[in-house]
Amino acid sequence: MNKNDLVAELSDSTGLTKADATKAVDGVLDCITNALKKGDEVRLVGFGTFAVASRAASTGRNPRTGEAIAIQASKRPKFSAGKALKDAVNR
Repeated sequence: MNKNDLVAELSDSTGLTKADATKAVDGVLDCITNALKKGDEVRLVGFGTFAVASRAASTGRNPRTGEAIAIQASKRPKFSAGKALKDAVNR
């Protein structure tokens, strides 16, 4: 399922127009993104938790030359599925 499929499904299940469903999906995604940018967690009870994980700097190797390269520290988004979501997927 891609974003357009999600918008169509939301539109069908709620009776919203596709334009309103698109605004709703975009709004939710923007809110989650902005919270993660600030370093906050987003907990959706029963669904899961979006959070930011820090990755420490490390040394890697260029696969072509074997030369050591420095990999900078970074932050990455992560998602942990909630119990209700796990149970729904495993039914």
